[in-house]
Amino acid sequence: MPTKIVYSTNATATGGGRDGHSSTHDGAVDVNLVVPKEMGGPGGDGVNPEQLFATGYAACYLGALRFYAGQKNVKVPDDATVNVTVGIGPREDLGFGLDVKIKVDLPGIEKDVAEDLIAGAHKVCPYSHATSGTLDITPELA
Repeated sequence: MPTKIVYSTNATATGGGRDGHSSTHDGAVDVNLVVPKEMGGPGGDGVNPEQLFATGYAACYLGALRFYAGQKNVKVPDDATVNVTVGIGPREDLGFGLDVKIKVDLPGIEKDVAEDLIAGAHKVCPYSHATSGTLDITPELA
């Protein structure tokens, strides 16, 4: 748990959940939600929670990577990328579960240094910390 909250935000979903609307109270995020065809929905214009989670996780992880690299006095290249894939499917017991894969591209960074940065970022990233113990995520070098 954080020792001090330095920022918080608030969002509300309305409608049918996955086929409704969601927005932050400050209006910065305002999206229509649509169920993907693969899940029996109409697909089309709109986003789904897995897309929002993937984009948030990718951005957060890249920030954590840059933070950790700064602690090690390593410059992360400007063209570094983090690709997060989020899958969803039924669990054996009840409900649904997520599958998350992270691939990191660090052009120009030696493999051993890149692997250390990836492992360190996974330890400091709040998304990684929040999913620890519930999802088996092993970030890898692209």
